[in-house]
Amino acid sequence: MAICKVFYNYCKENKIDLHKGNFTLSYDTNVPRQTGLSGSSAIVCAALNCLLDFYKVRHLVRVEVRPNIILKAEEELGIVAGLQDRVAQVYGGLVYMDFSKEHMDKLGHGIYTPMDINLLPPLHLIYAENPSDSGKVHSTVRQRWLDGDKLIIKSMSEVADLALEGRTAILEKDHSKFADLMNRNFDLRRSMFGDDCLGALNLEMVEVARRVGAASKFTGSGGAVVVFCLNAPSQVKLLEDACQKAGFVIEPVKVVPSCLNDDDFKTQLK
Repeated sequence: MAICKVFYNYCKENKIDLHKGNFTLSYDTNVPRQTGLSGSSAIVCAALNCLLDFYKVRHLVRVEVRPNIILKAEEELGIVAGLQDRVAQVYGGLVYMDFSKEHMDKLGHGIYTPMDINLLPPLHLIYAENPSDSGKVHSTVRQRWLDGDKLIIKSMSEVADLALEGRTAILEKDHSKFADLMNRNFDLRRSMFGDDCLGALNLEMVEVARRVGAASKFTGSGGAVVVFCLNAPSQVKLLEDACQKAGFVIEPVKVVPSCLNDDDFKTQLK
């Protein structure tokens, strides 16, 4: 209901005419709940795609503003989140995101650059079947950012720099550097949130991977981690055994190509 309302208001404000036909909207999902895998925004994104196609306005709604529309719908429901997950879901595949203040202030969104998914090394996903509530992990850090906390501002800036370094490492196929950056990402998050906030279960998922020498970081705000075994396949077997012993689910990551078509990309600002 929230995405229907926000979509209608966006079209009205931007003078996009919608036909008068009726529709029924329903959903199903195979995304594990509360695992930091953006299950709720995935449903909203899928609903937006249905609306774009039903009303035949995909060519009129710019692809880079669609994550904002999804986020606004979630904000209607009091969900605290950012744009990153929604950008990944709108674009699909592998996306480099530049959220520089200059872009955000001028455009209201970041600059999003699709990348070749074949550049990614093999990754694995670990998650707990009884995870924490990912929505609560954001709370104190967000407020500290708004209050001008120097540690948070410095750490967030470094996290943003890691993305740029990560893009370079992926393009250059520097897998050792990529692994180091993944670990640094988690270490920065840990320093900001603290162990009590992250929770013992989330910490153990990261440590299970690290104990076999693999790099690991959260997929989102807790509940699941993404792992890179630099010394695969022997390391993967060790990881699988460790996860089974710890009671975690482990799956190889399958990155699917972008589902956007030419009409979608024609909407982008040049």
